[in-house]
Amino acid sequence: MTRRRSGRPAAVVALSCALLGTPGTAGAGEETAEEAFRKASGNGFKTERIFRETRNVVRAWLGQADPRTLLLPDTLPVFRADHPGVGVYTPHNSGADLYPYFVATAFFTDQALYEGRMREMLRNEIRFTDVVDGIPGNLKLREGELGPMSLFGAAEYCKDGMIALTELLGRTPWYYRMVDMTAAVMRHAPVETAFGLLPDAGAEVNGDLLQTLTRLAPMTGDPRFLEWAERIGDAYVREVLPRNHGLPGYDWDFTGHRGPDRLRLRDHGNEIVVGMVMLYALENDLGRVRAREYREPVARMLDRVLASGNADGMFFDEVRCSDLQPLTTHISDNWGYLYASVYAFSMASGDARYRDAVRRVLGNLPKYRAFDWENGRQDGYADAIESALYLANREPVPEVLDFIESEMPRLMAFHRSPDGPVEGAHPDGNWNRTALLYALYKTQGCHLDGWRDGVRLGAHRVGDRLYVSLESTEPWRGRLRFDFARHRRVLNLARNYPRVNEWPEWYTVDENTLYAVRDADGREQVVTGSDLKDGLEVAAPGRWVVSKR
Repeated sequence: MTRRRSGRPAAVVALSCALLGTPGTAGAGEETAEEAFRKASGNGFKTERIFRETRNVVRAWLGQADPRTLLLPDTLPVFRADHPGVGVYTPHNSGADLYPYFVATAFFTDQALYEGRMREMLRNEIRFTDVVDGIPGNLKLREGELGPMSLFGAAEYCKDGMIALTELLGRTPWYYRMVDMTAAVMRHAPVETAFGLLPDAGAEVNGDLLQTLTRLAPMTGDPRFLEWAERIGDAYVREVLPRNHGLPGYDWDFTGHRGPDRLRLRDHGNEIVVGMVMLYALENDLGRVRAREYREPVARMLDRVLASGNADGMFFDEVRCSDLQPLTTHISDNWGYLYASVYAFSMASGDARYRDAVRRVLGNLPKYRAFDWENGRQDGYADAIESALYLANREPVPEVLDFIESEMPRLMAFHRSPDGPVEGAHPDGNWNRTALLYALYKTQGCHLDGWRDGVRLGAHRVGDRLYVSLESTEPWRGRLRFDFARHRRVLNLARNYPRVNEWPEWYTVDENTLYAVRDADGREQVVTGSDLKDGLEVAAPGRWVVSKR
């Protein structure tokens, strides 16, 4: 054993270029060790490219940051010089979609950048964009002009930005920013209803808040977060759904008790469906009485959403609530956000019909290869692949795995300049997000401290065994870390429900379980899951097999 700089013990693995012998005899149809390592090595080439290109996208954007605040505009002139997002920082675009995934990229590829510039940007976001009580507003960067507080901006920043960072990194400064900002939004909630004050009359903001509150309630143990979530849930279960054909609609007049005959099933509208399922699942896991009250209305909501799809199960961007007729023929690239919720409802309720609905749409994915999700923009591919990754983690059927592999090259091709941005607009952050999600799929959740260009980490799982390959163009030493049950250890969730803005768990170690790690020379040592989580001291090149004792 050696000791980490922090003083905690860490397991040491000796590495070698030699090949690892097959651990046991491969039966008919089973992969040999060499086949598994060949796949792991191939995955390493893919992850090296992703880490390198996502880091370069971050550097390109940071070169265009506002020199006074270090904040990023929503849009760069290279995208369109007269775009209204040029020279403007908004919490709902730059804050929600761009910055958090640049933080995640820095975490994996440049620790100095992560600890330095990324945290300085958070400090400056607080310093320059807080309007009142921690709620941000839009900032004109050149003029230094700060707009009014934006509850919408705060809701988006928390749901799309800080939730994602918390799911990945745990209790960091971004987590605490989310906790206090969410509480401030609910304290400033302006919409009067019979159920209490709501943050908005629309499906997007209320759904954003539900998705955040249902994470913060179990994470913090603070009863306010669950009470606020139930306030929103009660408003929809007891008023909106019964009066609106079982659907939440786009927005709602809580004074006139009516809303437009319109439901948006893509982003900027589908958030409330996702949030209501998350709230039902939480209430059910906690054994609260509302779980019984919510189950039938939530099930009917999902039934009607599913009934609105096309013959393949794909959703139109918008439909009428009354008769489910599409208001547009455009197919939503966020299809998997809703199907993740359908799957979560199946897990929580035990009703297998909803799992079957997910498996049905996954079986139809081959029809949607090279599909133009969003008028030629990369963000459509990014969201569609993100959708597939969430579901492949739970239902790895061949059609969804093949879809991911066929569509990732199309997404990567949008980064045409090796040292430039992708498109130069805030969805570039979503490009980084999906690329990183795919990279973690190819490492099975493992990552390196001290990664640099040319270092290739890949993994391939065969049953309960993980085959790990580490190669490098030049000698490299660092720490190899393994993933763990973040849904339980970080979020305090009873079950690993599929959910928007998660980072799927692939190969996870249990802290109190013993694992055998065999190196390329056949040497084996026994470590705990905590040792693997904290990281093994490694040097490239090398290969290992990790399995439970």
